[in-house]
Formats: sequence, C-alpha cells, structure tokens
Amino acid sequence: MEGWDPSTKSTLTQIPLLTTKAGPRDGAAWTQRLKEEYKALIAYTQMNKSNDNDWFRISAANPEGTRWTGNCWYVHNLLKYEFDLQFDIPVTYPSTAPELELPQLDGKTQKMYRGGKICLTVHFKPLWAKNCPRFGIAHALCLGLAPWLAAEIPILVDSGMIKHKDDAASSAES
Repeated sequence: MEGWDPSTKSTLTQIPLLTTKAGPRDGAAWTQRLKEEYKALIAYTQMNKSNDNDWFRISAANPEGTRWTGNCWYVHNLLKYEFDLQFDIPVTYPSTAPELELPQLDGKTQKMYRGGKICLTVHFKPLWAKNCPRFGIAHALCLGLAPWLAAEIPILVDSGMIKHKDDAASSAES
C-alpha cells in the first residue's frame, strides 16, 4: 500500500477482507464466499454513505450470485453522469478478478475492451493476484472501477464523447 494516498488507504482498510477461497463451482463454499462478499459490499456502501461519497448500486442478478448488475455514477463539473454496471463472476474466481462492464461507454475510450469492459490489466490485476483470495467485489469497485471513472469520465466529458442527460435532452428538443 506504499505510494497510495491516505484516503485510499483509509477506505481500503475499512473494507473487510474475505477468507473463503471459493468460486461458483464450489457449492457450499461458494455460498459462504457470497456471504462474505455481501458483508464487504454492505460495509463499503455504508462507509461511502457516511462519507457522503455514495457512487454505486449493485446486486446479484441471479440466485447463484454469478451475474451482477447495477449502476454507478460520477460527478464532474457539478453534473452527475450515470452508467449501467454489470459483470459476471468468472469460474476461476477469486483467482481471476471480475471484468467490470459499462456497456454505455463501449467504444468511447481506448481504455476499454469490447462490450464495455474497462481496462484494469496494468494496475489492478497484479494487485488482485497478490491479494487473492482476500479481495472481493467491493475491492474491485474500490480499487478498479472508482479510479477508472475518476480518470476517464472527465476526459470523455471534456472531449464531448459523453454528454450529460440534460444536455442530450435539450439538444434533442431543439
């Protein structure tokens, strides 16, 4: 954690680490892992809300907990930009991090793969591998999606690649 800003360190230390090394094919162990994932997500969400930094909603889209959907948002120049968020838990999880997808941004930045999967290879994947199985979905959001949004959304807005929903509505009316 050396080299990280104090805010990131503080946030990360408050997200519970996971202990169960299990993936979707591991039956009862996967159920235990999902319980740990939910505890970490709840803790992270509560921490964000208490710090007035609420920026995502997410839930399992299927009973097995292998498909997740929700939305995330980023405030830039006092305007809120909201995006759909989705991902699947890989069968090799937790050894392999989930690939977070923002389908609305597909093709709008070079730091994204086909289907709207955000690029996390250089910085996040080695960190995930080093911390397996202690990291989970909440950690992927905190250390993967949050910095990606902070780096990419201002550039996409300033370059005109994405427009605020109010701007898009007013230009459609004229």
